Amino acid sequence: PKEFSKEAAMAKLFPSDIAMKVAEDAVQILGGYGYMRDFPVEKMMRDAKILQIYEGTNQIQRNNIALELIKEAARRRR
Repeated sequence: PKEFSKEAAMAKLFPSDIAMKVAEDAVQILGGYGYMRDFPVEKMMRDAKILQIYEGTNQIQRNNIALELIKEAARRRR
């Protein structure tokens, strides 16, 4: 439902950003090997990136969260 759009956006945003950060760190640790298909980190990096894109990019989710927070603040001022 519409009333939970902020929470839904937060539930998608945080774990997908963390997954991407962890994957980036793993690739950095492995260096050039982190980009080779011989290592599972390469697929983890691709999977983490698609999490940030699927069902609305993370930037769209941030915009939705900000919009809902602004609406909540406006309702409280009345």
